[in-house]
Amino acid sequence: MERASKGNITLVDVLERVLDKGVVVDADLIISVAGIPLVGVNLRAAVAGMETMTKYGVMEEWDKEIRATEEPCPG
Repeated sequence: MERASKGNITLVDVLERVLDKGVVVDADLIISVAGIPLVGVNLRAAVAGMETMTKYGVMEEWDKEIRATEEPCPG
């Protein structure tokens, strides 16, 4: 795959990077009214390709279980 010219980044470039390297989103959201906090949400999400995730030990057991239950493709 050829990279886009300097300064131009395509959606494919972004998706390739995210799936290859991964992205971690860590966010805290607090909803308050009149300075009184009502709802707090802590969010932590990791987005990456399965190969990258298993390389770092994330969801490794789940991946093994899924692969063990899949039927081989007829060929």
